[in-house]
Amino acid sequence: MTSLPRPTTDLSAEEARRIALRAQGFLGAPDRRAGVRGILRHLGAVQLDTISVLARSHELIPYARLGAVGRETVDQAYWTDTHAFEYWSHAACILPVEEWPHFAFRRRAYRSRPHWNHDLPDGTYDQVIKQLRTEGPLTATELGGAKKTSEWWDWSGTKVAVERALMYGEVVCTERRGWKRVYDLAERAVPESLLHDELDDTECLRRLVGLAGKSLGVGTRADIADYHRLKGEQVDAVIADSGLVPVTVEGWGKPAWADPAALETPPRGRHRTTLLSPFDSLIWERARTERIFGFTHRLEAYTPKPKRVYGYFAMPVLAGGRLVGRVDPAREGRTLVAKQVTLDGAKAVPAVAQALLEAASWVDCTNVRVERVDAPDLREPLAKELTRALA
Repeated sequence: MTSLPRPTTDLSAEEARRIALRAQGFLGAPDRRAGVRGILRHLGAVQLDTISVLARSHELIPYARLGAVGRETVDQAYWTDTHAFEYWSHAACILPVEEWPHFAFRRRAYRSRPHWNHDLPDGTYDQVIKQLRTEGPLTATELGGAKKTSEWWDWSGTKVAVERALMYGEVVCTERRGWKRVYDLAERAVPESLLHDELDDTECLRRLVGLAGKSLGVGTRADIADYHRLKGEQVDAVIADSGLVPVTVEGWGKPAWADPAALETPPRGRHRTTLLSPFDSLIWERARTERIFGFTHRLEAYTPKPKRVYGYFAMPVLAGGRLVGRVDPAREGRTLVAKQVTLDGAKAVPAVAQALLEAASWVDCTNVRVERVDAPDLREPLAKELTRALA
């Protein structure tokens, strides 16, 4: 790692936390006129995931920042008018379409990849491209079938081909239909002015490092690398020219970098109180979440049920710029069920009640039922808070 320039600013842990909250859209009045598209551009990436409890994660992200924006409105905002595309960033993510040129480095890496988990049958790739050209946009099922057997990993030759074409950038996922990817040729789906791989790796990485720093507000090398899943050495190679400035943060113990615009004015304004998707970019990196909020969180959906501590899809509760508890939700008809609630003391009760009630209203539930509270003495205060608000 090359020697770092001297930090320009010393930040307290509290200042860094507030900068991060503002950068992620949780502090200050949201730009409602920009709406969901504004959130996508502000964050730079919105992660997708198959799990749907209250809603899909990519719906929960704008909800957490804007409040009860309609779920249909969310999908339309992402996918109409060639506004976005799906690609591999932090994970499978919705990305602003103007960032297409900056993922050229990743497309090139996939094209030169020597080994794959699935074999590609001869002629299948060309056949898929031909079919999309004449019939597209199409799902994998419409192309001829996604799987050979019922096993999730046992892809058909068609699915292998179209996913390979997606990674190469010849094909684009333009929307999700019933959670299935809808594929089209990039030459149709990406605006002509953006449809190129002209930028070299350095230019691509410089842009993505700068965007990550802006979306985080302030972060360590590891934080910035994780945002778009870059390698540490890729960050090192470009960070000095990314527009970010070095800072020190109280208690972090590692060099950090900040968006200079985030340092110009103190973060002020209204805090959101909300349930957070475990795939929200505010908290998707565990070490950062622990460092900033003193809060340890791990998605337990893939943990055997007897070993779960907080629940299948425990959603952290954000209030007053702090993470004050967790709710593992479910839905039964028009009742939002809090299967398990974990509270950071009695002071968290009103915030958790508010978050539950707002989420219930958003998904068209008229009632909230709490099944279990980790601190039994807080069960009655939470029930009273919910009853008072619902009355």
